Amino acid sequence: MANQSTARTALVTGASSGIGAAFARALAADSYDLVLVARREDRLTELADTLSAGHGVAVEVIVADLTDDSGRERVAARLGDPARPVDLLVNNAGLSLNTPFVRSSAARETELLNLNVYAMMRLTLAVLPGMVARRRGGVLNVSSVAGFAAVMPGSTYSATKAWVTNFSESVGQSVSRFGVRVMALCPGYVRSEFHQRAGIDMTKTPDWLWLDADQLVRDALRDLRRGKLVSVPNWKYKVAVFGLRHLPRPLLQRVARDTRGRIGRNEGTEVTDIDPDGGRRQTHSST
Repeated sequence: MANQSTARTALVTGASSGIGAAFARALAADSYDLVLVARREDRLTELADTLSAGHGVAVEVIVADLTDDSGRERVAARLGDPARPVDLLVNNAGLSLNTPFVRSSAARETELLNLNVYAMMRLTLAVLPGMVARRRGGVLNVSSVAGFAAVMPGSTYSATKAWVTNFSESVGQSVSRFGVRVMALCPGYVRSEFHQRAGIDMTKTPDWLWLDADQLVRDALRDLRRGKLVSVPNWKYKVAVFGLRHLPRPLLQRVARDTRGRIGRNEGTEVTDIDPDGGRRQTHSST
């Protein structure tokens, strides 16, 4: 473990696989002690043991479902503990519903909002007052390029990510004068276990669109250190975001390619887009 006078602690949600696990690996390599949060204890424990043995850092595991109040509040309490301050929060956990809004349900949409929006707000609010008081710290919220426009007709996922990006940018501006940084990370397609586990056919997605999770994390941490409020990785997604922001809306609606929320496609499976625990969330039969 790092010397107590210089020890830094990072808390990562959705840490058991994908982008979250990549953040955990990078931060452990940078001598951060870790608090790893996800729903699957076996995956978290395995990762914690590997990182602790490989990097000599302390790794704490919190098994929690951030879609429910009890899970969120346990993590919020850890973030707000003045005796064990957290220097960096990575809000990575999130989900998407593979069904159009008009065929969704209030329960499923509430679950989406609870994780993508409410949990992120709650955890950020839990950690920021202590960071402001200490005049240091950072919050990195994983958003998506999908948040820059309604690129998935009928899906509410992009709306939640628009909130994440705007929330992060707004709060980041308000706390920067206290030495605290808040940034939205807006990736596109990232190579991970997600699509295979969720049963999504990505064979038609060109190789050049894919991002490597470890490189994505390195770029994100670099941009956070530089004080950026919004980080869009890789030139190809920077170009895409420029188009999403500036192309006429009628043209965007014509070229929207993601059919996740369209009526009439194969439906009925709920999947995670930024996978909190390396696999599919509960599946629902379509009606």
